[in-house]
Amino acid sequence: MSACGKLKLSTPKISFPVGKDGLAVYASRSEESRGRLYSEVPSKTRCDFERDRDRIIHSAAFRRLKFKTQVFVSHEGDNYRTRLLHSIEVAQVARSLARLLRANEDLVETCALAHDFGHTPFAHSGEDALNECMEPYGGFNHNDQTLRVVTLLEKKYPNFDGLNLTWESLEGLVKHDALLCKKSGKTGFGTTLDVLSEEMDLMLDVFPSVEAQIAGLADDIAYNSHDLDDGLAAGLFTLNDLKEVLWVDRIIVEKSREHKGIGEKLLAQEVVREVMGSYVLDALAESKCRIIELNPACADDIRNANSMSVSMSGGMEKKDKELREFLREHFYQHSHLNRARLKTFKIVQDLFSTFMENSRCLPKEWQKQVENVPKGWKSDVWCARSVADYIASMTDRRAILEHGDLFDTYQVIR
Repeated sequence: MSACGKLKLSTPKISFPVGKDGLAVYASRSEESRGRLYSEVPSKTRCDFERDRDRIIHSAAFRRLKFKTQVFVSHEGDNYRTRLLHSIEVAQVARSLARLLRANEDLVETCALAHDFGHTPFAHSGEDALNECMEPYGGFNHNDQTLRVVTLLEKKYPNFDGLNLTWESLEGLVKHDALLCKKSGKTGFGTTLDVLSEEMDLMLDVFPSVEAQIAGLADDIAYNSHDLDDGLAAGLFTLNDLKEVLWVDRIIVEKSREHKGIGEKLLAQEVVREVMGSYVLDALAESKCRIIELNPACADDIRNANSMSVSMSGGMEKKDKELREFLREHFYQHSHLNRARLKTFKIVQDLFSTFMENSRCLPKEWQKQVENVPKGWKSDVWCARSVADYIASMTDRRAILEHGDLFDTYQVIR
């Protein structure tokens, strides 16, 4: 049940106690950061959270999101979302919520922009395939891989591997996946989170900061809204089909009356916009009530609360479930996507088995990684982890080209 009871979305603005910087007392502040794993001279022009955000934006992993699948493989159309566009949309929703809740926008944006760094090519199909291949070696989880990217795989600085993000940014990435936290320390294969937890206490037994919670909820809001948009644009379902979802049907009826004679495409845009707005307004109202009820005096009060402070209401969660079920049936399990999923699953499996059997087929820098087995690692497990690193780093296009190079016997040898 909502902490607000019968609170309406039109509730007047509620003021939170704020500091001299204009942030709420429960917001994260860079000057109060728990620091970085490796000490650095402070920036002359930016606070620590701004610096984290800029490192994310200038990373190779961020650029590669441009050609990684969200739902449609990247070559299927120029207007469908990619992982990059999804991340930017998540950041936009997150910053809007952060501004209204007086949270730290720089930290929110950092968590939002980096949350999908560990995704494989071909989205969840690619992840499922890689996880199956990696099952004997501890499995594969894209959220853990995100940590691996920002703490190890990005090579941009002479004094450390990774991006050396602040504790708060790492906390936001770790706690983006509650399941990942629960599995920490139980695999026996040295997940990135296991290793990182030995070097810094990420407080896995408490909730994340308000900023990380905002970024996580923004991910859900953006995901559902733009998948609705992409599914309609692709013609895999229609507004008429959407009438199955009663709360969306009411929006369709309302917008049709408001804009009589409007074309199908423009009506779809109006509906998608209203759906997203409904999520945001509900999340804002519910979160305000939860925070007021908690009455936090500092950032750690949010972490030590008995429940999440940023959330949809119970009523909106039911509506969200209805829409997700519709998208699962009419979109994610559509025959067009199932056929693409079948092909991309095989591409990832073929690449993994080939590189495991013939590591000399890897690019030279990845061969070096395979050969430099860290202390405490078994050589076969390290080889598998390195091969997974390489495949996970690929864009859709690179994975398809690599597969063609290896398996198309009619292709000219370069």
